Order: sequence, then C-alpha cells, then structure tokens
Amino acid sequence: MQIFKTLKPIALTVFMLLALVLRGQQAEAQTAETLTVAGGCFWCVESDFESVPGVIDAVSGYTGGHTKNPTYGEVGKGNTGHFEAVEIRFDPSRVSRSDLLDLFFRSVDPTDAGGQFCDRGETYRTAVFVSNTDERALAEKALAQAEAALGQKIVTPVLDAGTFYRAEEYHQDYYKGSKLVFTRFGPKRQAAAYKRYRQACGRDARVAQLWGDAAAFAKDH
Repeated sequence: MQIFKTLKPIALTVFMLLALVLRGQQAEAQTAETLTVAGGCFWCVESDFESVPGVIDAVSGYTGGHTKNPTYGEVGKGNTGHFEAVEIRFDPSRVSRSDLLDLFFRSVDPTDAGGQFCDRGETYRTAVFVSNTDERALAEKALAQAEAALGQKIVTPVLDAGTFYRAEEYHQDYYKGSKLVFTRFGPKRQAAAYKRYRQACGRDARVAQLWGDAAAFAKDH
C-alpha cells in the first residue's frame, strides 16, 4: 500500500506536466502564422529558415502551378507551372513576418529571373505568396526596401497564394538527413551531400557577393 501512496503523487505530477505541454502546443498552434516563399532549391530555404528563432517549422513543397498533387519529377520537367517553395510556420510573438521577409530577400538573388544559382528554369524562380491585403502590403514593402538597398531591379513577384502541396517525405529535412545517397561526389549521407551540393551550386557565394554584410544565412554555411 505504501508503494501506491508514493506513486500516486508522482503520477499526478506527470499528468500535470503533460497537460501543460499539450496546452502549450495548442496555444502555439492557435497563434502560429504561415509565410510561403520560393527561393530556388527548397532544401536550402528550409535549412535557412528552420535556424531562425521563432520559426516553428519549414516544409518543402510545390505551389503556384496548375497540376493537382504534382510530383517532384513532374515539377522538375517544368510542365506543371509550380515553384519549389517552402511553407514557413512561425510564432509572430517571437519573430515578425516583416523580419522573415527581409531575411528571405537577403538570402536569395532577387535580381535573377531565370532561376537561382546553379538551378535554372521556372521551377527555381523566386516569389512571395500572400493570402490577403495586409500580407501583400508587407511583402511589397520588403521588396521595395530590398530594391533600394541593392540599387538594382528586383524581379521577385508577389503572388496570390494557392494550394501548397507538401513534397515527398524524402525531401523534408533533407539537409540534416542521415540516409546514404548516391551523388556525383560519390555515396554520401544526406547531410554531407546537401553541404556539397550547396557549395557547388554557389548559393552562399553569390548571396555574399550581392548583399555583402547584409547577406542572411550565407556566413553560417
């Protein structure tokens, strides 16, 4: 009987802690907002933004096209009209949409209309997707500020948000995956393959060249 008397308060404490965790998760879900952007390779955009304090998660996917439930192969051929995009879910009490938009523009080459870095074609163009007039106003303000900072024409469009299709599971968190994959550099773990790809593609070098000290993320890779 003494054992049960001892376990009872422990069980109650565990139950209360679980309840607090669940309550916190529910509150986070209710207050979270979403920003969808296209910035070339979605592995890279996902990697960049998941490092930002206040970002809950980032999901690789496809949006802006006309085909339902597109596959990676279909999007890559350029026939679906989709962008490789990332849906960023964030806590607005910790990081603002405006700050995320500023980071986005400073993490890409928004002057390039033909793709991003080594990835060419419509699939890899930059874009910001908005769901209402307030989001559009913030996106256009960030675009104008980026254009003024660069002193160059920015070609990144601000587009009405459409259906976002989550990419295949092997694309999610690719940058930190441990599966063995075969690449042009030989067999590599996903995380190592991602780093080699990013370096070879010239993403960080171009962002640093374009933005200088204002570049976002590039110094971290």
